[in-house]
Amino acid sequence: MTAPVPGAAGYGANASALAAQYESITFAEVYRDLIHLFPAQPATVVDIGAGSGRDAAALARLGHPVVAVEPTTELRHEGQRLHGALAIEWLDDHLPHLNALRQAQRRFDVVLLTAVWMHLDLQERELAMQAIAELTADHGQVFMSLRHGPIPEGRRMFAVSADETIRLAAGHGLSCSHRAEREDMLGRADVSWSFLALRRGAAGA
Repeated sequence: MTAPVPGAAGYGANASALAAQYESITFAEVYRDLIHLFPAQPATVVDIGAGSGRDAAALARLGHPVVAVEPTTELRHEGQRLHGALAIEWLDDHLPHLNALRQAQRRFDVVLLTAVWMHLDLQERELAMQAIAELTADHGQVFMSLRHGPIPEGRRMFAVSADETIRLAAGHGLSCSHRAEREDMLGRADVSWSFLALRRGAAGA
């Protein structure tokens, strides 16, 4: 039996309801501020913390080969049920280390982290950014959403800021190309979001 992932606490027991909530918002709505930066031509994508697979499915429909990484078994099964007709590779792996992906030495043109970063404490965020940088291909992009607001009961979350995340990314060769601040898409008055696009330069550049 695999050890529980601390950041995934509270998700398995509510997987069906959470999947329905996630699917009630479209990928285009979530990433409206950054969508113009996504590759127009087919590009390799990894969706880390893919949840119900909403974003992975949207990108797969556009012709991108997508790996959906989700450590919560129940959510992963929901995603496979909802989007099983699409060519999405589902993988059980998790931050901060992403051992399965890194051991396979995989690289991606697009790395997506939607509502994931706040589940990591500072030390984990430092380790995770290193892992993300290793997974990002030369000239590849990382798209992240950062949640700000109170912690729901039963969840493990930490305060994260866009400024800290940008500084941390810069230390691993990822520069911020776009930043946006947003209201909560589910209408929660005490929750807001930051969206970041980070780009990796060529190795040795």
